[in-house]
Amino acid sequence: MRHARLVLILFVILGAAPAFATDSEAILGVWATDPEGGGGPAHVEIYANGDQYDGKIIWLEEPLYTAEDAGETAGVPKEDHNNPDPALRARPIVGLVIMKGFVFDGKDTWQKGTIYDPDNGKTYKCKVRFGDNGELKVRGFIGFSMLGRTEMWTRVD
Repeated sequence: MRHARLVLILFVILGAAPAFATDSEAILGVWATDPEGGGGPAHVEIYANGDQYDGKIIWLEEPLYTAEDAGETAGVPKEDHNNPDPALRARPIVGLVIMKGFVFDGKDTWQKGTIYDPDNGKTYKCKVRFGDNGELKVRGFIGFSMLGRTEMWTRVD
């Protein structure tokens, strides 16, 4: 009888586990980046790319260079000037894929991806998960996750 109860309890616990898991496609949609992140507010669209997830900038608060931008022509769309590859420096920021290769772990984290920062031209390892209030916690890092920075992104309706 004790064995039957134990089996029943395990069945209930294991059967309920998927109810607590995050849906792999919950990440899909448009997200507003952290305005304190240094580059100004942007919107990033996260989309499925096969069995992985990528993200691209689809909106910038200031998409054009202004007269205050040294060495730039006012009114021209901002470009990826900090890219380490000179051949890619003329790419417009709007439309730029900055998140690549994220894989859902089956629980609550999208990992094994990279994120590109057009402000400094560097690419970082990255993982993403939801915060307590439905915001997206985007953590970019070098080597180990402990050596990095987390931004909170909010969903755009």
